[in-house]
Amino acid sequence: MTIVLITPEGPTSRTGNRVAASRWARILRRLGHRVRIASNYDGKPADLMVAVHAWRSAAAIARFKAKYPARPVILQLSGTDIYGYLASDPVPTLRAMQHADRLVALNDLAWRVVPKRLRTRLCVIQQSAEPLPYPYRPSRRAVVVSVIGHLRDVKDPLRTAAAARLLPADSCVRIEQVGGAYTPEWANRARAEMAANPRYRWRGDVSAAAVRRLLARSHAMVISSLSEGGANVISEAAVAGVPVLASRIDGNVGLLGADYPGYFPVGDTRALARLLQRLEREQHFVARLRKALVWRAPLFRPARETAAWRRLLAGLTVAQAC
Repeated sequence: MTIVLITPEGPTSRTGNRVAASRWARILRRLGHRVRIASNYDGKPADLMVAVHAWRSAAAIARFKAKYPARPVILQLSGTDIYGYLASDPVPTLRAMQHADRLVALNDLAWRVVPKRLRTRLCVIQQSAEPLPYPYRPSRRAVVVSVIGHLRDVKDPLRTAAAARLLPADSCVRIEQVGGAYTPEWANRARAEMAANPRYRWRGDVSAAAVRRLLARSHAMVISSLSEGGANVISEAAVAGVPVLASRIDGNVGLLGADYPGYFPVGDTRALARLLQRLEREQHFVARLRKALVWRAPLFRPARETAAWRRLLAGLTVAQAC
């Protein structure tokens, strides 16, 4: 098949949507399909559209369906779709979802916010990650805690830095954050935090290879988001064996499982500080985190993601032929 893969433009080429779209393009090409990636639909013929982000791709989906009403659309629901725009701007979001023949979510709990009439179209495909190309060796000079993700409101990006301020004076925890700032205000806030907090360092937007090197020497990774569709950084950390400390939101629980021991309430700085202190002082707590990740890591194998896309496309082909 010829597939057009629509992914919205972002402030950087390493947004979660763009990274996911690039990985899916590789998967679809390995499955034998011809794929072109675009930020909008240009009207050129295609047998199938895969669209990322309902709200941002709504116009592209509508144009494709107007031109090819019988040809299928697969729509990946982003975190801002299902945990944001469905409530704040539902009309274009729901219109895109209604046009789609299949909806793809990235976490097991996304069904909770998908309208009941559309849940039969929903499938979950967890984002995969490759193993680290080098051994996992946490730093011996400090307890390195990584924060990986762009600086934007929904990520609550300075929560870990704030928690580190509450640690005892003799703590060896050091926070290393990577990811570009979406606004000058966020860049200024990160620089001010570095100036005031000796435990915090922001390195800005870095390459995927640099992110993996950081994971390889991290004692833990924190994801403090207010909402998430299903962050690929959790997949990366789980496959690498890096303990995760995560805000208790559906997007994180839907990847790590309800019984995962490393959650803290959204926005709770003191609770996160207590987890950081346990990470540094309690080896049995670290062992529990790692054991829990061993159970979840198979969900994020590349072969599993590829197989899920193969099944999804096969099911669509059969349905469209009827």
